[in-house]
This record gives sequence, structure tokens and C-alpha cells, in this order.
Amino acid sequence: MAARVPIRRLITELGSARVVFQTKYGDIEFGFYPHVAPKTVEHIFKLVRLGCYNTNHFFRVDKGFVAQVADVAGGRTAPMNEEQRKEAEKTVVGEFSKVKHVRGILSMGRYADPDSAASSFSILLGDAPHLDGQYAIFGKVTKGDETLRKLEELPTRQEGIFVMPIERISIESTYFYDTENKRAVI
Repeated sequence: MAARVPIRRLITELGSARVVFQTKYGDIEFGFYPHVAPKTVEHIFKLVRLGCYNTNHFFRVDKGFVAQVADVAGGRTAPMNEEQRKEAEKTVVGEFSKVKHVRGILSMGRYADPDSAASSFSILLGDAPHLDGQYAIFGKVTKGDETLRKLEELPTRQEGIFVMPIERISIESTYFYDTENKRAVI
């Protein structure tokens, strides 16, 4: 008889796709939770495949809380082509779950409307239970915690409610691959 695997474990298992954001401070690799937030995963992965996060940046780095990636429509230094712009303008329905906001989790940014998430997301730099059930969790960091720790040590400034890095932390390039096939995911 096969061993029973708890449903909760199956839900929070990462899919085989991995994305890598390259910065001058090092790489950050993450995987997706396709069973937790399938529409969000599909949308973010399409933005990555289209190159939308290339030349974007982390506009917020709040030590022990979040490193937040800017919305691709306004955060890139490179112009967008029509296909990128069309995808970047889309929003996804809020896919809220019981997965906890802990260090390394990827969580969508949004406005007051729970269905307003577009392309900005946060990488949790600590536990944030006050966010649980209110923001869509769609993945987690698999490699690069040392890079995140470097980002946390950079000088910041307070701007309204945001703690922002003084220097621009650019996502110089991105790539993706499949852990099962060890080749690019198409």
C-alpha cells in the first residue's frame, strides 16, 4: 500500500519551473506554488517568459519585512513592446490561501481592491502573519537568501509608508528553467 501524503503538503509543493532574477548583489531563484495560486503563477511566469522583469527593480527593501519588486509597467528602464505591455496591464483575481507569510515567500502586491494585483510582488524577509489571507502567495525563494541579506543591509530612506533603498536595485536580467528537465521552460 502506498504511503499517504498529507493534502497540505501536496498543495504547497513547488512546481518544477524555476525563475532566477540576477542583480549586482547576486541571484535570487524562486519556484511557484501552482496548486495554491494557479492564475497568479501563470500570469507571473508569462511576464518572466516575455522578459518583463528585465531592467525592473526592487523599489522597497524593509529589513525583516519585505523586498518588493516594482510593477513592470512603470519600474523598467527599457521600453516595453506591445506584447509585454498587453500582459503587464492585466490583473489577476486574488487567490488567497492558508499558506503563511514567512521568510522567503512570494506574495503579490495590490491596491485596496483584492483583485488588483498586476506584476508587483514582495519577497518576505521575515514572518508577517498580519498579511496572511489578504495577499496571494504564489511561490517561494529556493536559492539566494544570502543575496536578500545583502539587500537588507543597504542604506534606505523612509518615503511615506515605504522603506526604500537609496540606490536603485536593478534586476539586470532573468532566466528560467525546469528542475526536472534541466532545460529552459517554454
